[in-house]
Amino acid sequence: MHVQIAGMVSKVFEHPFDLTKVRLQSQVLDSSARFSGPIDCLTKTWKNEGIRGLYRGLPAPIVGAMVENASLFLVYGELQSVIRRVTGRPLSQDPSLPQLALAAAGAGMVTSFLLTPIELVKCKMQVQMLVTPSPATASLPGPISVLASVVRGTGLRGLWLGHTGTLIRETGGTAAWFSTKEFIARLLVARRKRESGGKPLPLTSSGAVQLHPWESAFSGACAGAAFNLALFPADTIKSAMQTEEELRPKVAAEGKALPRPSFLGTAKAMYRAQGIRGLYAGCGITVARSIPSSAIIFLIYDGLSKYFG
Repeated sequence: MHVQIAGMVSKVFEHPFDLTKVRLQSQVLDSSARFSGPIDCLTKTWKNEGIRGLYRGLPAPIVGAMVENASLFLVYGELQSVIRRVTGRPLSQDPSLPQLALAAAGAGMVTSFLLTPIELVKCKMQVQMLVTPSPATASLPGPISVLASVVRGTGLRGLWLGHTGTLIRETGGTAAWFSTKEFIARLLVARRKRESGGKPLPLTSSGAVQLHPWESAFSGACAGAAFNLALFPADTIKSAMQTEEELRPKVAAEGKALPRPSFLGTAKAMYRAQGIRGLYAGCGITVARSIPSSAIIFLIYDGLSKYFG
């Protein structure tokens, strides 16, 4: 339960910045940009849509946070157990960083299948006002309506539009996230051991050394930056694919269905449009918001783990 709490708190904090990131990513293929940068996007969103606009699409990531963090930490722990059994590593000995990265990559891969439909709904909702710029935001469809519309239009398969990007991002990003957090935390614990002169340090119920709150927050902050820097272009391509129908609608020939945008085709189009810069649209604000967000997640998670194991 403490994983879900940590995830939901962080999503509420970061949502306006995530909305900014998606809107910047989604305009890469437009002939003219709506926003000149993250500050311009935040300012215009606040001016035109108010606080409600900044939190447009929040229900989807709240649900996503519950699903993502629960599955990530659960599968991550289970895969660590599998690795221990395969390698014969005792419980008293911490897994190596490559082993942790492997377990984290597996957890990210599993989570990506659960996360793609949630992110599809979130991204579509976050660009709604760009298509219907009206103060009557109450008339815009909510998450259930958006979900139902996707299923009606493209079937259940359509819910996994952009999954390749989510898979790449979650697999590589989660490996970077957990291994960076553990690497920094181990450095901080080793430093504290040296300073204690060999005195035993307080342990959690699982036998690990308890981290000070600032150690959890700092190592988590580093992990947040590593997650987003690892494979950011995959996320940019995913966002462009998931908002293509809303921002750049195409009309199908009579009797023919529109082709689904492909990951590679979208990547090539984005590179032709703006080069490497386009693939990193919104990266700065994403890294900036992920640092405190990830710090919050691990601060809450490690803090509650002391009491609930």
